[in-house]
Amino acid sequence: MARRDPERTREQILDAALHEFGEHGYAGARTAAIAARAGVNQQLISYHFGGKAGLHQAVIDRWPATGAPLRDGDLAEVVANFVRAGAAEPAWGRMLVWSELTGELDAESRDTVDNGYLGAMVDDLRARQERGELAADLDPAYVQLMLFAATVAPYVLSRTARGMTGLDPASPEFVERYAETLGRVVARLQG
Repeated sequence: MARRDPERTREQILDAALHEFGEHGYAGARTAAIAARAGVNQQLISYHFGGKAGLHQAVIDRWPATGAPLRDGDLAEVVANFVRAGAAEPAWGRMLVWSELTGELDAESRDTVDNGYLGAMVDDLRARQERGELAADLDPAYVQLMLFAATVAPYVLSRTARGMTGLDPASPEFVERYAETLGRVVARLQG
């Protein structure tokens, strides 16, 4: 008889939900599809997360922990880390775009993203600016917005990226060339 592992089940559901929300947005995602993708009974979503809204919030709550290790290194390395992470898991960027296009984040989710995750990214860039990694005359919030957009662009605009470069944005060659190019652009931001 198989032994139950509630933490493993939660993680399976969260991973499946990330992909479902990334593909269909909150409104289009179905708990039945998430459960099927996770290989669990649909009732476990209610048990572990209280339903679809709680599950969506739990996925969003993972963003800070997922992004924190990517911010190690100099600014060019950080940008390259985010490019590689976006290539490895494009559902994160797509989920963010869905929430932007539809405005489907509730107040709690918006607070997690806006004041938590995104605010921490701007604070990190501001600290890097104080250490000389970013020119003093640049506004860290606007630079962070540009860098954030640049790192997710190939995975949310994949046809555009392919059309401009001739490479599949999911290919290792594209990822490395793009990460390297962004790194050189970032190096020029030091002033």
